[in-house]
Amino acid sequence: MGGPLAGRVALVAGATRGAGRGIAVQLGAAGATVYVTGRTTRLQRSEMNRPETIEETAELVDAAGGRGIAVQVDHLVPDQVRDLVARIDREQGRLHVLVNDIWGATTMEWNKSVWESTLEIGLRTLRLAVDTHAITSHFAIPLLIRHPGGLVVEVTDGTDEYNATTYRVSFFYDLAKAAVNRMAFALAHELPPHGATALSLTPGWLRSEAMLDAYGVTEERWRDATRISPHFAISESPAYVGRAVAALAQDPDVSRWNGKSLSSGQLAKVYGFTDLDGSQPDAWRYLTEVQDAGKPADVTGYR
Repeated sequence: MGGPLAGRVALVAGATRGAGRGIAVQLGAAGATVYVTGRTTRLQRSEMNRPETIEETAELVDAAGGRGIAVQVDHLVPDQVRDLVARIDREQGRLHVLVNDIWGATTMEWNKSVWESTLEIGLRTLRLAVDTHAITSHFAIPLLIRHPGGLVVEVTDGTDEYNATTYRVSFFYDLAKAAVNRMAFALAHELPPHGATALSLTPGWLRSEAMLDAYGVTEERWRDATRISPHFAISESPAYVGRAVAALAQDPDVSRWNGKSLSSGQLAKVYGFTDLDGSQPDAWRYLTEVQDAGKPADVTGYR
């Protein structure tokens, strides 16, 4: 393997599909060895009941030029996460990048207050979005800080700035996504004495496999979905946020971002990477200035 991240080891927790898969593949494209985890394998599906598997993600990492290693892990089970990190230590003796992208919620109740929500569903959302990240960091960070220069990326939905002023559709979803940003803030206070950096990162309107299915389109003809939802024109592929993480992992001055809440569109302007179509969508600025402002869909100047 060659590339700027050759010899580097990454763990992308929650890499079965979506942003996690995009991140794993782009780290592989830069030459990294990437452990990709999730619950769905070719032999067993998670509660999400989708066809994407961790083995497919690992194969995509290999095809991109890296080395993908698929490990089935339920990140709500501490013993499984402990065993995962012990395996990485045994096989590699180090960990340079930890990406917490675990989510996996199957049922969401949108536009419901806390008292209208089904408590079981809401608490399950918090467990999948928050507990998984905390459990993974608890076990993985001791290996990551064994050598200076480590990077922890907490993947969420929405920047701190956007989430601080925008109600995110429901009580439990709002709380879950704000909590992940706060995790990065807390880690940013704990990691610098060990020479490591923590930050939170959000993609924009992500063209995940599930989102493409919802609109009845493929990645090759995603623009057809703008006939249903015109603002979908600002959407981005999972590769875009993947390239953001790969750029961060290569940055010798990555500590400048410690504790920051970042977006793929913001980092594209700093590092110069693009989405697959060569554009640089800036979704969060667009959402604030166009969609949330009630203006007609127009991505001019935003991608």
